[in-house]
Amino acid sequence: MSFSIKHGLFKYDLIDHYAILGMPIDSDPKQVRKQYLKIARNLHPDTLKGKNDAEKKQASEFLSKLVNPAYELLSKPATASEYELVLKQTGKRLAGESGKVALESDIAKQLAKTPPASLDASYKSAIKQIASSQYESLAHCIEATGQLSELNMVYLIRKQGQVARTPVGSVGAGNSSQGSKKPADAPPPPPPKQSSPAEAYIRRAQEYIEKKNYAKALLELRDGIKLEPNNSAGHALLGLCYLKQNQATMAKIHINKALAADPNNPLALQGKQALDRLTGGNTAAAPKTPPKAQEKPAETKGKQQSGLFGGLFRGDKKK
Repeated sequence: MSFSIKHGLFKYDLIDHYAILGMPIDSDPKQVRKQYLKIARNLHPDTLKGKNDAEKKQASEFLSKLVNPAYELLSKPATASEYELVLKQTGKRLAGESGKVALESDIAKQLAKTPPASLDASYKSAIKQIASSQYESLAHCIEATGQLSELNMVYLIRKQGQVARTPVGSVGAGNSSQGSKKPADAPPPPPPKQSSPAEAYIRRAQEYIEKKNYAKALLELRDGIKLEPNNSAGHALLGLCYLKQNQATMAKIHINKALAADPNNPLALQGKQALDRLTGGNTAAAPKTPPKAQEKPAETKGKQQSGLFGGLFRGDKKK
């Protein structure tokens, strides 16, 4: 059985784990656990007494295929921080395309027009409103999850601070009476953003990073950079993936290329700081991992590098 959610971040091939759990995207692991236990109770067979077998099976599959994976990822600080990077970079990209981001739900359209000063409060209130009934009905949970993901998407775009004037009904749009009027001294609209040939590769790499599959992420990023050699975001992610694999020399090459293309790329700057801490400012002196060391079990490598790499995925710069 498949659960097709086609709204919000799901529309951009990104699983919105926070929407599945009905939570704001800044929720901490303790809040995640509390919410997960509440949802698990709602979907437990003992709670579904009186439901037919088909409904019980649907609830069980929703729990195992969507809710449990969301909890596993968001309850661990290391994977949650990496997922935060993916969300921020997605928001950054969509902010540049805000005129093309159409919204379906009225509550998301309203959030798109909320004044910046009340954005955070309005966002969390809207999330709470929908999440309160998200799992009361299995027939309603897919629709509610899509609405929650739209709210998350709008919030991410707004927080990037790059939402320009957009058509009515899109993120950042005003109401219909104001949509056709512009101040006399309004600046001209920005030129349409050119699609990056590396964008699809970087997006797929981000999904592999979310799953901690750095080898496949490296392949995607290398292919993307072949198409766009000066893509700062691609080089920054490559550098951090190499750091994850303890290849300091390769990491330095790509982090430097990222900074050459964009000196203000926060992800590359954080990578450079981590690289300096690892090498004492001298990459040439960095310890080189023997080939056999890379064959150690995944859990061992995670323990060796969690202190260095776990906090890196918090940048939000994507070119």
